[in-house]
Amino acid sequence: MPDLLFEVKDSIATITLNRPESYNAFSEEMILSWIAALEEIRDRDEIRVVLLKGNGKSFCAGGDVKAMVAGKGFYESKEDTTSTALARKNSLWKKIQRIPLLLEEIDKPVICQMHGYAMGAGLDMALMCDIRIAAESAKFAESYINVGIVPGDGGAYFLPKLVGIDQALDMLWTARVLTAEEAKEKGLVTFVVPDGELDTFVQSYVEKLSKGPQEAIRIIKRAVYQSQTMSLRSSLDYISSKMGIVTELPDHKEGVNAVLEKRKAVFK
Repeated sequence: MPDLLFEVKDSIATITLNRPESYNAFSEEMILSWIAALEEIRDRDEIRVVLLKGNGKSFCAGGDVKAMVAGKGFYESKEDTTSTALARKNSLWKKIQRIPLLLEEIDKPVICQMHGYAMGAGLDMALMCDIRIAAESAKFAESYINVGIVPGDGGAYFLPKLVGIDQALDMLWTARVLTAEEAKEKGLVTFVVPDGELDTFVQSYVEKLSKGPQEAIRIIKRAVYQSQTMSLRSSLDYISSKMGIVTELPDHKEGVNAVLEKRKAVFK
């Protein structure tokens, strides 16, 4: 079986990490397939929602510790990823770090389903998603410090935005393991649901998004993220322009009519 599964069904793209024997730790095949899947998602307009999840007992353990112990870097590779500092940098820059950069280009909702363990880079990959839905038994940790390394995939960028600088430093400095409820309290995850209801809850959530007014959903995502680096005036100017666009679209007329007629809207 491949290390990553990718399928598109009913406008929902599902990426499944598939190294269950290694708690879905990274492999070179997984990373390259992940990049290819994100490029396809970015470029296919018929894809409306993205779901990221893991097979087996855990979501993702991040870097492959067995490969690190063997001196092979963050994952085994046919290329030189360890002989020099530049080789080690490029193993991140040319591969793992392509994932957050591609996600930044995707304006469709990206939902992460989490169970078992999400550790180190595995947790950070979830932080790059828009919504995180966790099973109540899930555990989370920024575990880099345990092996004397730093968050090389973007964790130092994403984590403080969600939990604040002090909480992010505490997590990164101590490798503290959080329960799902603790993670939710910190703002690390969006929803916590009973283990047995995780699949059903997530599927219902992504299906609801896939049936919404797609242009409005994508504009909302762009507006929220872009406004983080805009002045108030620029943000208001941006969103007023977008409002002018969406109010001309058929979805707006359908939504208004559905409200007046007290029925469920059918967005095209």
